[in-house]
Amino acid sequence: VLRLAEHLDVPVRDRNALLLAAGYAPRFPETPLDDPALGALRAGMERLIRGYEPYPALVVDATYDVVAANRGITMLLDEVPEDLLAPPLNAMRLTLHPRGLAPRIRNLREWRGHLLAQMERQIALHRSAPLRALYEEVAAYPVPEPAPAAEPEEPVPYFALPMQIEYGGRILSFISSISTFNTPMDVTVAELAIETFLPADPATVKHLQELVS
Repeated sequence: VLRLAEHLDVPVRDRNALLLAAGYAPRFPETPLDDPALGALRAGMERLIRGYEPYPALVVDATYDVVAANRGITMLLDEVPEDLLAPPLNAMRLTLHPRGLAPRIRNLREWRGHLLAQMERQIALHRSAPLRALYEEVAAYPVPEPAPAAEPEEPVPYFALPMQIEYGGRILSFISSISTFNTPMDVTVAELAIETFLPADPATVKHLQELVS
């Protein structure tokens, strides 16, 4: 069962379900992230995202709840209303809510389409009811028109779809990268993802360095 599941790249949580269906005990534990056994993992993730500053980085779980974030992320959330920042923070809600980051994202329709397509792929793979509920919630949000802002200093050709967000009267452009853990042996670890935002143009690099200098 395990060899077949590995060959088919079945998610770790579903491998446990397959084992149970076949009459075997689950193979992979699901350890709470705040358990002392995962202390080294938590510390490592915190060091990783702090080392990425001033660029934004965060860690999310299987339903996009934020489990760690650096100061680059909190900077972008400066203007988000406090009621939307009540825990548990959810990256998809914060990004697509009409009172969250959405009004400041200059290419909102394209970025929203990318995020929803990403969730659709995960739902098809994991068949997660909580993820499906989150998708239906955020997909139903009205799409606000972005507020006027200064144009980028110099148009540049992008090598991937950027998130272009207004901050402090300027437009910052980021390319998103998502990392997961290789060969996870725990359900919780298997469902964590580290998302980093790489500056997509020289103007974004310059402005962020000015903010921390």
